[in-house]
Amino acid sequence: MSSVKALFARGAIAIAAIGFLGTTAAQAGVVVKSSGPSAGSYPVGKKLDDAASVTLKNGDSITVLTDSGTRVITGPGTHRVGERGASKRTAFAMLTRQRSGARVRTGAVRGGPAGTASNPNLWNVDTSKPGKVCLPAGDTITFWRPAVEGEETWVLGSAVSDFHVHVKFDDGDSTASLNAEELPLSQNRLYDLSGPAGGAKQRMEFVALTSTPDNAEDLAVMLADNGCTGQLDLLSDKLAS
Repeated sequence: MSSVKALFARGAIAIAAIGFLGTTAAQAGVVVKSSGPSAGSYPVGKKLDDAASVTLKNGDSITVLTDSGTRVITGPGTHRVGERGASKRTAFAMLTRQRSGARVRTGAVRGGPAGTASNPNLWNVDTSKPGKVCLPAGDTITFWRPAVEGEETWVLGSAVSDFHVHVKFDDGDSTASLNAEELPLSQNRLYDLSGPAGGAKQRMEFVALTSTPDNAEDLAVMLADNGCTGQLDLLSDKLAS
């Protein structure tokens, strides 16, 4: 009887090991950009197994985010989703870190073409990009501007009432913060942002998140589901392979 039990025990351990290996080997990827004739088959936010393949046509292009970063796949042909590379977890942690709302004199982070400034934190509200912005629960809301020269005051006004607040940037600062009491997102999430140079107002809608995933794939899905496309693009660009 004991030998039979031992045999079953060894079999159970072997099955568990196979299951564990299978779980760790199959990593998920998420479509973060999609264009071309097959875009409908690979919408933004769609999860793809690491071992899966995609079949694309002429003019197709999809960008898939995995633990190894983002990868652009173009057609025509059949392509495997997974592509081994260095993990981007450190870059992800830096991009999504939540820090205090104190002003930081970091200057503009260069990351785009011709030395253009790049938003260094996913949770900064980018004053140059209107639209939906997903924000984690916290005590402060931090705004970011591409340039750091000179003092600037931006006006963030409610789209449905006369409530408004001033966002003041000091000379040399790329960020400015408001606390949750100054900007209570639970009471109003639809705002118009006006810059110091005048011009058309930018409509912004804040989406308050109850929790934030600790991995790039699930966070990409959450951003896509909530329509926070600017942050999804930033996540994709920063984690490019």
